[in-house]
Formats: sequence, structure tokens, C-alpha cells
Amino acid sequence: MILKELISNLAILVAILFVYTQLTNSSPLRRTSSRRQKITAGVLAGILSNVLMLYSIPMDSVIIDLRHIPVVLMSYYGGSIPSLITMMLIVMGRFLFGFTTQAVLAIIFIGGTTCLTLVITKFKLSKMKKVFLALTMSNLIFTILLTFLSLQMDTLISLVLSYWSISYLAGFLSFYVVEYVRRNQKILNKYKFESVTDGLTGLNNVRKFDQIFNEVCTEAQNRDEKISLLYIDIDHFKTVNDTYGHVEGDQVLVELSHILTSTARSFDYISRNGGEEFTVILLDCPAQRAEEISERIRKKVQNHAFRLATGESISITVSVGIACYDETTNTPQLLIEEADQALYEAKQSGRNQVCLSPTFAGEHVKSSPEVYS
Repeated sequence: MILKELISNLAILVAILFVYTQLTNSSPLRRTSSRRQKITAGVLAGILSNVLMLYSIPMDSVIIDLRHIPVVLMSYYGGSIPSLITMMLIVMGRFLFGFTTQAVLAIIFIGGTTCLTLVITKFKLSKMKKVFLALTMSNLIFTILLTFLSLQMDTLISLVLSYWSISYLAGFLSFYVVEYVRRNQKILNKYKFESVTDGLTGLNNVRKFDQIFNEVCTEAQNRDEKISLLYIDIDHFKTVNDTYGHVEGDQVLVELSHILTSTARSFDYISRNGGEEFTVILLDCPAQRAEEISERIRKKVQNHAFRLATGESISITVSVGIACYDETTNTPQLLIEEADQALYEAKQSGRNQVCLSPTFAGEHVKSSPEVYS
């Protein structure tokens, strides 16, 4: 019967921990977490411990449960603030059962578990050794306190064996659940990041660009704000790859991404749309301001010495095409087509140029299919 009820405690504990780690995916509890986050975690852990106490098992004059596991978890992951808050809420909850000798022993138990676990987490031990040692100390405290109660020997032995077994199982399983969910969340977040990030430059990739562009267009129409789009292409980049190799060409792309990031405003969106083509979405930006930013980019690139792995430095130039809603077009979805056409005009004008798309006048000119180089 004892084992059955303790397993019920274990099921509740694991289920709530799983839900909690899912909900805190973006900001898991750490020792470096904010004070507010630690207080929130401590309160939630205290509530969990009190829920576990509601499912406690009375045996003669003893009440047993897994209330100590949340304390151990808070001590390990969050440090003193959440663990002490959890401890205080457990003490308050225990007094609801009445102020008795058992209540005093329960307070000593949870207080001793909290303090010893906080000390153990400071040791230079592996994660599993810290968990094992913390659970062992908690179990020892529990066993020592039981000797102050008048229990029959067979009851005492049965209670200790059952409690130690389920305590170890609950402790290790709880840590496993938290670590397993965190590890999988980290992998998932990594995959999500990589799916929308250019692996070479760290900028947004074309998939992320499409997503941002559609969102920005909708907001611009709703708020009646201007948006400018820059299409940037490296002049004669094929020659760089053919002359110095693709590895050196990649280094040029990385350095160019740094120039774009440092030149654009912090709230603008910079993407590598493929090959040597980059885009910059300038929020709340009229055409004249977009031209100034584009010209600054062009000059920085022209004057920058792109250093190769061989130690040699080369110079490159870029051409920039600009379109602006609602100055060059009254339809934000046409910005891509217009910026691409403006880029084509910049290439045709001799490269190393900034070209603004003509102001819309009813019909839109289709982009040339010619390939840039």
C-alpha cells in the first residue's frame, strides 16, 4: 500500500515537472536567472510540494510523501532564493495539519534537506553525484528523525526501505525528466534557429526574409508607415570565387555581412537571400533616408579592405537597388520586384551604384530576367 501511494506521488511530480519545463522553454531556471524568475519558480515548487503533501500517506504516527524533491530541484537549479521560498511554503502548508511533534520533525526534515542540498551543490562533483548525495542526505535525515517516534521495528524497517527506494527513484527520475526536456528543447530551438538563419553569415536566410517581409508589409498598410527595401549584390563576385576560391569568397561574404550589420539601424532586418545577394528591410524609412543608408553601405564596402586567409587584401564593390512603400509603389508586396528592377538598373549603369526605383505611375515595369554578376 505504501509503495502504491508513493508511486502516485511520483506520477504527480513527474507530470507537473514535465508541464513546467515545457512552459519555461524560453527561460529555464538557472542560478543566473533574474530574482523575479527565481521567486516565481520557488512559489510554484512550494505549491507542488503542498500538492504532494495532500497525497501524503499516514502510517501510524508518520506522514510520508515526496515534498523534498522540489526543494532539491530548486536548490540545484536555482540556488538559495527559490529553495528557501519552497521550504517556507512547505512549512506553512505543514502547519495546516496542526502543530504537533510530527510537524516539528517535518520542519526539521525539510529545513535540513534544504540547507544540506544548497551546500552539496557547491561541491565540485558531477551532476549525478550531487543528486545522489543530496538525496542520500535527505533520506538520512528522514531516517534519523524517525527514531524519535515510537514505531515498531518491522514498521520502521518497512517504512525506511520503501521511502529510500521511492525517494531515489523520484529524485533521479525528476532530474532525468527536467534534463531530458531541456535537452530536447535546446535541440529543437537550435533546429528552429538554423532553419531561418544563414549558416555562413548568421543573418536571416531567404525563408526568414519572406516571413518578415510579409509581416512588415501587413503592418505598414495597417499603420500607414513607409518601408524601404534594399537589394544588394556584390559586383563581379564570380571573379572573386574563380580567382581566390570559394573559401575566400565565403570570407568576403562574412565580412560584408558585418558591414551591413554595422551600417544599418539596429531595428532593421538584414538577410542573405542567396549567393552574393543581400537584402535590408528598413522600417519606417522614406526613400531619401534609404538612399542615404544605401550610399553609406556602398562607400563602406568600396573603402573596406577584405582580408583573405592568405593575408592578402582585396577590394570589392556592391550595387544597390531601392524601392519604397508608399513612394515608389503603393503596393508593399511589389517592393521585391521594384527593388530587383532597381538593382538591375544599378548594374546596367556601371555597377558600384545606388539606384532608386522610379515613382509609380499606374503600370509596373516587369523585372529583367538577366542574371547579375
